[in-house]
Amino acid sequence: MYQTSLFSVFVDPRETRRIDTFLAGLFPHISRSYIQKMIEEQCITCNGQTFAKNKKIYRKDVIEIRWKVEKMYIESENIPLDIVFENDDFAVINKDPGINTHPTPGEHGKTGTLVNALLHHFGSLSVINGVERPGIVHRLDKDTSGLILIAKNDRTMHALQKKIAKRTIKKLYLALVVGIVPEEKWYIESYIGRDPNDRMRMTVKNPVNPKLAKTEFRKLSEIDGKYTLLEVNLLTGRTHQIRVHLASIGFPIVGDETYGNTKVNRTAQESHGLTRQWLHAFRLEFILFDVRYSFMGKVKDDLLAFFPERDISLYLR
Repeated sequence: MYQTSLFSVFVDPRETRRIDTFLAGLFPHISRSYIQKMIEEQCITCNGQTFAKNKKIYRKDVIEIRWKVEKMYIESENIPLDIVFENDDFAVINKDPGINTHPTPGEHGKTGTLVNALLHHFGSLSVINGVERPGIVHRLDKDTSGLILIAKNDRTMHALQKKIAKRTIKKLYLALVVGIVPEEKWYIESYIGRDPNDRMRMTVKNPVNPKLAKTEFRKLSEIDGKYTLLEVNLLTGRTHQIRVHLASIGFPIVGDETYGNTKVNRTAQESHGLTRQWLHAFRLEFILFDVRYSFMGKVKDDLLAFFPERDISLYLR
């Protein structure tokens, strides 16, 4: 069974282009071959008519897309959500640690995720990203907490995806790292990809299928003479990017089991009860439909154990 989502595009290209190329540029998360398949299945029309995949489009053409997606089989679950903001177009969630953003392969991978919670709380969400990721604009690692954007309709998802592709959504993180960082500010640019010796890890050393990653860091405070609190500006969105970049320069995130220091992690767990990486997505800033938005997500309690006053604002500057 299938459900249909309708999306209309009013063409205003600077030059005449093939329709599959034009749509691939509009939707960077969808492959050109998939768009061609949708054209062949007559899910896309131009000015109300079907066409061949090599059709050229012109100024003022109207393209209508019917997203053909499998009927939802992921069940909603009444999982509590920390909702920072919502309107008719989108929501901002302060995600708890220990919860996957979307379903994963495996027998129990389709339950207990943020998507299951979203379906319960919001019901209808954008399906552009597919049936298993309704509304998900970007993701956070399972054990990373913080702000995540949710699109409630296809118009909003399309607009936010374009902003993600153009890097016009500002995403700031807080990270507590092992060691005292000497620099006040610095920048890392490197290629990140799968570790050829361990597919569960990412690496900057001889990576498989490497992609350019860019990260800015700013030193905020030194903690207990052995940790440094950093503000991280994520300029690209590669898997495990912040964790890999920090580990690559000798300052792994406290509690990071994949890229961190085992001895320090054990000490952090024994002294502060930390059972995951100390990483929190704490600020989102963007303009959507001519409105400027700025959100901050409260740091989760398990991370605040490192701060005697349990008030991290005293360490921000």
